[in-house]
Amino acid sequence: MRLPDMNHKKIQRIMIKYNLVVKIRRKNPYKAIMKKTREHRVFENKLQREFYQIIPFKVFCTDITYIWFKNHFIYLSVVKDIASGEVIAWHISISLGVNLVTETLKKMNLDSYENIMIHSDQGFHYTNPEYIAMVKELKMIQSMSGKGNCIDNAPIESFFGHMKDELDYTTCKTFDELGSTISEYMRYYNYERKQWERKKMTPVEYRNHLLV
Repeated sequence: MRLPDMNHKKIQRIMIKYNLVVKIRRKNPYKAIMKKTREHRVFENKLQREFYQIIPFKVFCTDITYIWFKNHFIYLSVVKDIASGEVIAWHISISLGVNLVTETLKKMNLDSYENIMIHSDQGFHYTNPEYIAMVKELKMIQSMSGKGNCIDNAPIESFFGHMKDELDYTTCKTFDELGSTISEYMRYYNYERKQWERKKMTPVEYRNHLLV
């Protein structure tokens, strides 16, 4: 039997008269969180601590570090070539959003990225679908350290250690000045800072040596 059509105001009056309450199923916020979490992916450790590489532009490592500046953190993302030690790209930001790492990838300046391995930790940025999609679009191979194991990404950790020992930004007054100072350090590191383990060559010199 078809029920007669009723105005919603009449239904409301009947509900009030007879003290009727309708249970409304609210969205479960935890389900949304779980769905979003499942979209994040972890990749196997394809590098397996094979840090001795002799072919440039084949294996990159990447990570994020924090720089305390003017009473708050500035975030620095770096991509480094494991074979030569050369800094391939970097990006700083006042935000810790996923753009920090995607902008770093955009700053890489190579003709082709196909089959280059890029190794990171299992941090939120690197398991993010947006980052994964960009790596896939570049045809790179994604690799990740074991959970909570910083030794699996030792080359980039070592770089950050040296950088923080050598980088003097105490005279910087603005974010732009800090950016310029970091840019100068990256240039110095790549073109002037000779390294004992690389035959006393700079990363760029050693890269050219390996290519020859």
